[in-house]
Amino acid sequence: MESVMPSSKFGLSYRAKKLLGRIALFFAVFVVVSPAFFVFFWMLSLSLKHEIDNIAYPPIFFPDQPTLENYFKIFRESNYLLYAYNSVIVSGGATLIALLVGVPAAYGIAKGKRQGLGMLIMIARITPGLSYLIPLFILFRFIGISGSLLALTISHLVITIPMVVWVMISFFEDMHPELEEAGLVDGCNIWQAFVSIAMPIARPGIAVAAILAFIQSWNNFLFGVVIAGRETRTLPVAVFNAMTFEQLSWGPVAAAALVVTLPSLLLTIFVQRDIVTGLAAGSVKG
Repeated sequence: MESVMPSSKFGLSYRAKKLLGRIALFFAVFVVVSPAFFVFFWMLSLSLKHEIDNIAYPPIFFPDQPTLENYFKIFRESNYLLYAYNSVIVSGGATLIALLVGVPAAYGIAKGKRQGLGMLIMIARITPGLSYLIPLFILFRFIGISGSLLALTISHLVITIPMVVWVMISFFEDMHPELEEAGLVDGCNIWQAFVSIAMPIARPGIAVAAILAFIQSWNNFLFGVVIAGRETRTLPVAVFNAMTFEQLSWGPVAAAALVVTLPSLLLTIFVQRDIVTGLAAGSVKG
């Protein structure tokens, strides 16, 4: 019996420490995430209330009779379907071009061990978009495409290409060179080795780069508000215009903001496992 008691006490103590550790972890996650959840829930509450409830005092936290009228109103009175179409075209086009250009560029930088070019890409990534705005605006006016979806897509490449290149460099650096060397010995040229060997292995990284680039492009506001025309606005610009130049109604504004947020939110939720897997694969050196 004496030999059993210490282990029993140790077992209880270990379980208690493990339980306290989980409680502390959940509490820390709650503290970090709760502000974002509160803001999202409050936006949802505003979008489901009548305007008289949104300006009531004391505030009504959640309506007794929710309504979808605010969502119908923004699509009925504003051209949000056109703005959503513009956002899809611009973000999808900018992401696709960034993958076509950025993935081979990242492969060349990683295999050529051009750390200087990698740092240049990093500088381009952290440089404020305002630094590119005036040169791009003058260029688009000069060649006659100002205010078009093409101009807006090209401007978003400033966001998407550095994102793709910077994410993909680590994946290609982690790749075992023996795999490509074996392909070269078997008669492949460098392009065939890249397409047949490197790209399939780096597929999780390509998915992560595409998702992050698309989200960054979708949420971009600066280029859209200056470069886009009246018929080529994207959704973030449309929400901003509703807040500044049109009548300020909190219900429709909150509904419009949720419409903008929903695609990025759903994309993140559905592919969160791929994002975590890809980021983990890119952070471990092979």
